[in-house]
Amino acid sequence: MVETETHPPATNTGPGRLLIAVYLLFAIAATSRAGLQIATRFAEAPVAYLLSALAALVYIVAAVGLARAGHAGRRVALACCSVELVGVVGVGLLSLADPALFPDETVWSGFGSGYGYVPLVLPVLGLLWLWRTRTRTR
Repeated sequence: MVETETHPPATNTGPGRLLIAVYLLFAIAATSRAGLQIATRFAEAPVAYLLSALAALVYIVAAVGLARAGHAGRRVALACCSVELVGVVGVGLLSLADPALFPDETVWSGFGSGYGYVPLVLPVLGLLWLWRTRTRTR
């Protein structure tokens, strides 16, 4: 039997477009929030504000990776979604276990509760979409 590759939808088509749009929306929100916090109150909670900036960077790079839709774009998106999931779960756990670690909220505090838990759901949806659109061999 000969193995052939099937070509699933690209990551930037169908529901992937909505996923990219949400990533871009969160990139704008997190960048704006982190930028304002770093510019005006950095000394109050530097770790929290830098984590928000990191989240913003992850959202931007994930959106670009999903939009590129090629092999490299998929790898970038996979790395970003994985880092994002580990980040939101890790920061979420730490922010609940020891609230003093984060004197002000980050995008990922409380598992993204300040953003309707979308930061927790978004990387899961991203990883599911990447899995759904992977290249398969028969």
